[in-house]
Amino acid sequence: MSLPEYVDAYNNFDLAALEAEVLDGRLDSGLNVCHEICDKWAANAEKVVLYYETEDGGDGVLTFAELTQASARFANYLKLQGVAKGDCIAGLLPRTPELLIVMAGAWRIGAVYQPLFTAFGSGAIEYRLERASTKLIVTNPANRSKLDDVKNCPSVLCVDSAEAGHGDADFYQALGEQSGQFEPVLIKGTDPFLQMFTSGTVGKPKGVSVPARALLSFYVYMRDAVGLRDSDTFWNVADPGWAYGLYYAVIGPLLMGHATHFNPNAFTPESTYDMIRKYKITNLAAAPTAYRLLKANDHVLPEGENLGLRVASSAGEPLNPEVVNWIRRRHFCEVKDHYGQTETGMTCCNFHGLAHPVKEGAMGFSSLGHRVVALNEKHAEVGTGEAGQVAIDVAASPLFHFDGYTWGEKDPFAQGYYLTGDMAINNGDGSFSFSGRDDDIITTSGYRVGPADVESSLLEHPAVAESGVVAKPDEKRGAIIKAYVVIKGDQIPADDQVLREELQNHVRRRLSTHAFPREIEFVDELPKTPSGKIQRFILRDRAREDTSE
Repeated sequence: MSLPEYVDAYNNFDLAALEAEVLDGRLDSGLNVCHEICDKWAANAEKVVLYYETEDGGDGVLTFAELTQASARFANYLKLQGVAKGDCIAGLLPRTPELLIVMAGAWRIGAVYQPLFTAFGSGAIEYRLERASTKLIVTNPANRSKLDDVKNCPSVLCVDSAEAGHGDADFYQALGEQSGQFEPVLIKGTDPFLQMFTSGTVGKPKGVSVPARALLSFYVYMRDAVGLRDSDTFWNVADPGWAYGLYYAVIGPLLMGHATHFNPNAFTPESTYDMIRKYKITNLAAAPTAYRLLKANDHVLPEGENLGLRVASSAGEPLNPEVVNWIRRRHFCEVKDHYGQTETGMTCCNFHGLAHPVKEGAMGFSSLGHRVVALNEKHAEVGTGEAGQVAIDVAASPLFHFDGYTWGEKDPFAQGYYLTGDMAINNGDGSFSFSGRDDDIITTSGYRVGPADVESSLLEHPAVAESGVVAKPDEKRGAIIKAYVVIKGDQIPADDQVLREELQNHVRRRLSTHAFPREIEFVDELPKTPSGKIQRFILRDRAREDTSE
């Protein structure tokens, strides 16, 4: 099958034609996200929206028709609770059918869905709920206790409430008392339907309100970069508690009327291959960490077995050539690298669905509807072979949908460009090669972690005077979080290891299970500028030297 040429598709991009092709509603006069991702596919009562595994080893399916009715029941419940268009509804749930119902029901009533990653601790949850003035949170027994320490916690609706033992309203009982009919509430393309948060290098995570017009950008990514076909069986391994999993494991495929797959169990090479075999997955998307772990456990896959993958996609951090070649050799398919952010969605890609020259190791070409550039310090576009900050030319990017951080936490725009903070080399042929993250953000196992969050959590401990947190290179995870900690003079521990474990567990509880420092080194002082700012680049160099020794 011959693919459309990238250059032709890029140069002939037509926003109005795309809107008419993809959406039943209109960005200017009104649309409903639940209708676009669910209702319009529900006429076929047998059409499946979700194939899912359960934590006890079972499985099940959910159809578009069932999701339509369940989302209407949830929307009716929300209305009874006083929830209205524009209000925030949070989901603290694993990858289960209930998660999909909560999203769809929130969008049906015109509300804004707020994801909460299930590994978050109470501090991370509290900050996000308070900032967004969240009206209701839906959770399950495994996560309910995290809300005990959340100040001013909103109303809670709990799956299997009796098991959780907190006296909350029960999810299925509440839905069972409602009508299965609810007229979708229309919102404009500029109205938000997601409330995301992104880790920052300084201060707390920043709010990202995603407007409904982003649906078109999500669609284009699925069609062109992921190359999703009607004949594919698609699985995006990423968790919908984060942008890549929410945008492209849920919204993107459903917008195309395509089923998605959920597995709430922990990632292992064995379970991943079992899932691919069981569901005959042909189109796979995952973070580089997942591919690295599969490669590191090469013995798990029998020599010569072809699992039937047609294509694979990767996003979150660059894939190294060894992993690309391993996937080609062991899985008989190509894996394509994609670049994006929570703020923008995916904006620079190597495309499965479009024909273009392949440059080994490049992060790709501008996505349709975007003009990606690299800028020097004066915000001028750099020439061929030069490095610069990755930026998006806003006026020349009709699919660009980020209007700025929700509460004005930072201004990322300059001279008509959105500045990503990441660095890349301009290859001169329209493609770019990633050369580094913004200085301080840590990418560990595919998750972006702001060091300030970890440092703040460490400082909550009575023994800690100061802390500096950086990335330390790690073969399997890409990087691990390393903390340099100064202990208060009157708190010197009898046993360093006991205190290390105490601090690690504290950060786990306050932030999440992926954001704790796997290494803690106690130091007498931290390197600082004359103004007192921690010089993390010195700590990063020290951590790198530790790795190479």
